[in-house]
Amino acid sequence: MLRIHNVKVRLGKINHRKILSQHLNIREKEIKSIKLIKQSIDARRRNIYYVNSYDFEVDHEDDFLRLHKNVQKVQPYHYTYLPHNDKQVIIVGCGPAGLFCGYVLAKSGNRVIMIERGKKVDERIKDVDALMKHHILNPNSNIAFGEGGAGTFSDGKLTTNVKNERIPYILETFVKFGAPDDILYQAKAHIGTDYLRQVIVNMRQEMENMGVTFMFETQFVNFNKRDKDIQVEISQHDQLSFLYGDDLVLAIGHSARDTYEMLSKHLVMQPKPFSVGVRIEQLQSKIDDIQYHGHKSKYLSAANYKLAVKADNGRGVYTFCMCPGGQVVPSMNEENMICINGMSYHSRDLENANSAILVSITPEDFESDDVLAGIDFQRNLEKQAFVLGGSNYQAPVQLALNYIYDEHKAFGQVKPSYLPGVKEADLNRLFPPFINESLKDGLIKMNQKMPGFIDESTILTGVETRSSSPVRIVRDEHYQSSIKGVHPIGEGAGYAGGIMSSAIDGIICAEKILLNEE
Repeated sequence: MLRIHNVKVRLGKINHRKILSQHLNIREKEIKSIKLIKQSIDARRRNIYYVNSYDFEVDHEDDFLRLHKNVQKVQPYHYTYLPHNDKQVIIVGCGPAGLFCGYVLAKSGNRVIMIERGKKVDERIKDVDALMKHHILNPNSNIAFGEGGAGTFSDGKLTTNVKNERIPYILETFVKFGAPDDILYQAKAHIGTDYLRQVIVNMRQEMENMGVTFMFETQFVNFNKRDKDIQVEISQHDQLSFLYGDDLVLAIGHSARDTYEMLSKHLVMQPKPFSVGVRIEQLQSKIDDIQYHGHKSKYLSAANYKLAVKADNGRGVYTFCMCPGGQVVPSMNEENMICINGMSYHSRDLENANSAILVSITPEDFESDDVLAGIDFQRNLEKQAFVLGGSNYQAPVQLALNYIYDEHKAFGQVKPSYLPGVKEADLNRLFPPFINESLKDGLIKMNQKMPGFIDESTILTGVETRSSSPVRIVRDEHYQSSIKGVHPIGEGAGYAGGIMSSAIDGIICAEKILLNEE
């Protein structure tokens, strides 16, 4: 198999055999097979085009390589499952880390029990709708908790800065369970919340067919390491009972604050940096116009952006989880608090673009040196946002120019997309001075890097606090915590950030359990 990168292609051209034959100056019939493996859009100049990478086959590969120095030989990657062992594994959390850990273990033949405090996807959707439409929060079934984890109600981004050979396996697994096959080659692939919901259900059903036990609406209460097993205490509808397993995997997610409190009594944990800020919303058509230099084409998807600057006070300020053609959604799981996130469907065809604008926070900013002090920091902001929004799960919103320059202009074309609704408020009252200073300076610098990023219609909604976990559960190179047989993984444990890195972490954990690494 041969591979070539950086093939420039005009928008809309899809005859890949012809494209490659012209690029290499060979006849089409010489190409025995061809597969598009990566496609990105180069919009740095007004002449916009695709940049493609291909895997292909020809006869006499060694001779071909001598003639074409820009082509390399590659070995296709195939994931190999390890042999099973006699361990029964209990996994807490059905987000990407937990699901892929359980999936790999089950494919190898191990016994797996999955515990999830939230509900199945279909029932979870009803609870999310109740919050968005009727201001009713279910603390255990919402955008933070439930089948698929927080990513189920997101843009479903499949990008990561982690370099890992397991990435193709993860993408192929998503496609197997119903994701669009364009995620296999798009440089900035995303599933979209609509597809992801069905993918998660299909994956769970196959795991059930393999013998995996799923326990929804089941709270992980406590655990006890015994001589030969681990005793796990659970609560189902206020009834306590016990499960027993050889290994316990903690894929709890970054919003399981009560679980953190319990685990802090058993395991070594550390406070870690995270970020907080707001969601910015602009017209998607405005972002398209900026990024594509006014170029219009049906072959161009909704444009995105990624910005990072350093405020004058030294704080990092950056965009995070940008959702083209999406909406702002409530992601809190505790009553009388507001926390928001972004979500997009696969089509990304809604009117607004949104992104988090975040300020870096370190443990030195916390009011105490307690390991859970970061959670208190988050909660204080979420409580204040709840009050500023009117104490009914509406979110506080402000025109960006009003926030930055203390002006009093009326709202423009951008209509806030957040449900259950918004209330105009002064976001300066939401944050401590050092965050306000950082955000304002960061926004101004971002607008300098990307002119038009902020205009008279741009709005800000608060507050975003859950970009990553505020703690790390310490583990060693074998994914063992301070208690043997207990494996902290994923975002909640402080070792991942997003769907892909969480899935990778879950797979590696499964491999270490199968190898009996200690």
